[in-house]
Amino acid sequence: MRAVLQRAWGDPLEVAEVPTPRPAPGDVLVRVFAAGVNPVDHYTAIGQAYNMVLSLPHTHGWDVAGVVEQVGYGVTRFAPGDRVYGMPWFPRAAGAFADYLTAPARHLAPMPEGLGFPEAAALPLAGLTAWQILTEVAGVAAGQRVLVSGAAGGVGHLAVQIAKARGAHVIGTASPPKHEFVRALGADEVADHRTGPPARDVDVVVQMFGGEHGLAALRALRPGGLLVSGQSAWTPGLHERAAELGVRAVGYLVDPDAAGLAALTDLVHKGQLSPHVSETFPLTEAQRALNLLAEGRTTGKVVLTVTD
Repeated sequence: MRAVLQRAWGDPLEVAEVPTPRPAPGDVLVRVFAAGVNPVDHYTAIGQAYNMVLSLPHTHGWDVAGVVEQVGYGVTRFAPGDRVYGMPWFPRAAGAFADYLTAPARHLAPMPEGLGFPEAAALPLAGLTAWQILTEVAGVAAGQRVLVSGAAGGVGHLAVQIAKARGAHVIGTASPPKHEFVRALGADEVADHRTGPPARDVDVVVQMFGGEHGLAALRALRPGGLLVSGQSAWTPGLHERAAELGVRAVGYLVDPDAAGLAALTDLVHKGQLSPHVSETFPLTEAQRALNLLAEGRTTGKVVLTVTD
């Protein structure tokens, strides 16, 4: 089968022929139809992510949507021919930038009805990040004020929709050309991300930028409010500054989660969640897709189409 390989961190990606994997007990073999591309793929490629749990040569990609080809011993959750999606193994290697991958059956869920493979592949990593932050970490409830940084991005555009589905008042930050897109997602207020926190007395901040942006966002919180950062490792002093301001800050890393995927599917079926795919590339152009993400200006998600 084809797989996108990186032989040394920082080297260009290449497409190579490799053996097709076989499912172990409890696993399924998935024929990949589409694979979502995330910023973590770019940072992994340059050796600045979770490379300590990866080995070389490495096949990138965690977001997957495809069809079950074969099931391993003991699997009753799926059968060959089932359409599935998920974010298996994260942050260990899943190898979604390939024709096939194997994954634990419990890391996958049935694909939402009404979504094509590219849209389904756009949803797992970013959607689970937003879902887990908003529901499990922050416990966002109706009437709360939620600030979503980078509201037009991969995690952000889904976080806006999920927070609205939970009845929150949502403030989104984005560059001015993307304000209409964020409003269309359901945001109650939209502000320029370059001008600092656009609001005060916020209950929860979903913070997807590190560094000074992450520290500045703490000022938007009400006393005792919570900032959940997907970039806390790249925001030195975050917790100390939060304590000084009388607010809370926690870092978060998404987990594979079949129950979370089922919750996302339910929102899709209710018309409350729709992943936005801004651009697709064929598997052979995976390097171009990573280069685009590295520019930091994409709207929604970028996806590789693997099987026609």
